[in-house]
Parts: sequence; C-alpha cells; structure tokens
Amino acid sequence: MALPKIGNLAPAFTLNNQNGEKVSLKDFRGKQNVVLYFYPKASTPGCTVQACGMRDALAELAQYDTVVLGVSPDKEPALQKFIAKQGLTFDLLSDPDHQIAEKYGVWGLKQFAGKEYMGLIRTTFIIDKEGRLRDIPEKFTTKNHDQVILTWVREHFGSE
Repeated sequence: MALPKIGNLAPAFTLNNQNGEKVSLKDFRGKQNVVLYFYPKASTPGCTVQACGMRDALAELAQYDTVVLGVSPDKEPALQKFIAKQGLTFDLLSDPDHQIAEKYGVWGLKQFAGKEYMGLIRTTFIIDKEGRLRDIPEKFTTKNHDQVILTWVREHFGSE
C-alpha cells in the first residue's frame, strides 16, 4: 500500500465516532485543519500515551484552527471506554473493516514477537483547511508525538 501524496487532496472518508455519529473529512473543509492519526488499538500502553499527549495539546492546536481525529479498528464501545478512562476530548473514529486505513496506505504487514500479521501501522496525516495533505510526520514516538505535531502546526499554520 502506498501513502497518499503530499500536496494532493487527502482521501475522503466518513466513519462513525465513539457515539455512532458520522464524521467526514469534508465536515472540516474551509473551516479547520485536521490532524488525522491512525493508532493500532485503544487502551493499550503506547496508544494511551499517544492519545493523552494529543488531548493535552488540543488547546494549543485549536489556536491554529486545528482539530484531532484518531482512527483505529476498534468498535464504538471500546472507543467510548478509552475516552471515558483517559478523559479524551476529541473524536475517535471506528474503522473496523480497515477500509479507510487501506485508503491511506496504513494497513499492512507488521511483526511482533517473531510473528507476522496484517495490522494498522501507526501513522499521522496533517490536512489543511482545503483538504490537502500537507505532511506525514515520520520521526516520532508515542511519547513525543504531540510535540512533533505541535511544532509542525506552529511552523506551518501559525503564519497563515
């Protein structure tokens, strides 16, 4: 699977959030930038660290007209529990059949404990108000993800 090309329109999607409400990329067009991050599984250690970092960065991201959407293969009840337990204040989107992950090129072969399997590859996409893909940050960990995203947003959306 190939990642979408920076500068092109980001692949369109409509997914249910944790409450079963439909959320589409087009909902943000002309209004807000979107940090769309794909994570493997709610309530796991790395995904929790990453989500809490994004939660803590939301107020500053909002200063740059930027929202956060997390996407995983988890079903809505698991997303609701994750949000409640961690006090998350942004939408988590359910992609159980990984159609959107495949569209974004982030469903692929992974390795863990010597076994290979298909799964979601942790990836973040920064999309501008026009719906164009502006960046796919590569160098981050779950611990510094929020700072990498904040730095990029400050540098690129701060001057707009």
